[in-house]
Amino acid sequence: MIDPDKLKTHAALFDRMGKAVGLDLEEEAISGSLQFEEIAEAVLRCTRCACPKTCSRYLGTLTQEIDHTPDYCRNSDLLDYLKEERGLAAE
Repeated sequence: MIDPDKLKTHAALFDRMGKAVGLDLEEEAISGSLQFEEIAEAVLRCTRCACPKTCSRYLGTLTQEIDHTPDYCRNSDLLDYLKEERGLAAE
């Protein structure tokens, strides 16, 4: 079983990464673009990341929206897909 604090940490990282690329993941869930199961899977993928401290530090340094997640982000595909669906993807 995964530690609840670890889940909270990674849920927050996933949310922060979403915001960093210009997505409101709460709104994505409310609109139905992001299902609960997808959120749960994304958080679990995040828990398997080898770089959570690096990610947290990176997100803490951002002063503006980014076009793409870092290469190590395990949720890049999902976040890119959501951006594309919203017309936010860089051309």
